[in-house]
Amino acid sequence: MDLIFVRLLFVIVVAVTCFVIEPFGQTRNIDAGVGALIGAAIVLFEWKLRTVSLKRLIGAAIGSFLGICGAYLFALVIRNSIPEGHTQSFLQILVMLLMAYVGLAVGANKGDLLNLAALGGIFGGEKQGKKSYKILDTSVIIDGRIADIAETGFLDGIIVTPQFVLRELQLVADSADSLKRNRGRRGLDILQRLQKVATLQIQIVEDDFPAVREVDLKLIELAKVYEGKIITNDFNLNKVAQLQGVQVLNINELANSLKPIVLPGETMRVFILKEGKEYNQGVAYLDDGTMVVVDNARKMIGKTIDVSPAEGEFKSANTVALPSSGCPARRPPDSRWTAALRYWLI
Repeated sequence: MDLIFVRLLFVIVVAVTCFVIEPFGQTRNIDAGVGALIGAAIVLFEWKLRTVSLKRLIGAAIGSFLGICGAYLFALVIRNSIPEGHTQSFLQILVMLLMAYVGLAVGANKGDLLNLAALGGIFGGEKQGKKSYKILDTSVIIDGRIADIAETGFLDGIIVTPQFVLRELQLVADSADSLKRNRGRRGLDILQRLQKVATLQIQIVEDDFPAVREVDLKLIELAKVYEGKIITNDFNLNKVAQLQGVQVLNINELANSLKPIVLPGETMRVFILKEGKEYNQGVAYLDDGTMVVVDNARKMIGKTIDVSPAEGEFKSANTVALPSSGCPARRPPDSRWTAALRYWLI
């Protein structure tokens, strides 16, 4: 509340000053109004600066100073090459504003690279914690589960979205195929959801690697530059990145690790939805989408039954086989069942 009062007082002081000295050559009321607008603009600028880190402020200041120095050198060239007049003055002012703006923008963007702790003194107490960069792949953006994970608070730090991934996403959203178009638009909506998560800082980077043509390889190179991790659902990208020493966070692996563990003796209730491929089998689904196959349960289709494992435990396989009670447990010949567990129908 005190800060709001100080800001309001500042705007009033600027307006009253302009009312008294009439700096714009207009009537007192118009000058006071212009002064109030200038004061409000300054307060808004100060409010925006509060969200900027100290390193970015220092980077912006250094960049602006170097830009002004460069503009002065350009002004000397303009003064000696162009006759005096309005054109010369305009070019000098334009070059100064341009160089100052470019220096400020570039300095603020690269300010995070500054190591203030190495300066000691008032900056010595600031810990230089290593930032955790997580780079998004197109597949994980379109998948959408990354937004749900972020909203629960399990994901934090800086989420890097490369410009070349955004271009690929835009191409998918503009596709003539309706299915691809919907997937692309869903990906753009997911990015908007991520931007609203308070614990995340979304950073869109312009870094590109013209010598590398494939997007997956560009992601790997970008991860090496930022020393970050790639978030993806792509199995091939996962393997290639690991071979090159880049850490990968695979959403599918996370989903598999969160599947419920069913221990021997535990009972779970399933709804027999349809008939299985083998003779006299019934098929059910768990809440996480895992398919459950029950032997000798064809007559149970449309009913909810209780089952419990007879041996072992189930965690990461996508399919569970449930033999019926009193029958020897057997594995179907299909290779999909090699990791399946044996259950009893009760």
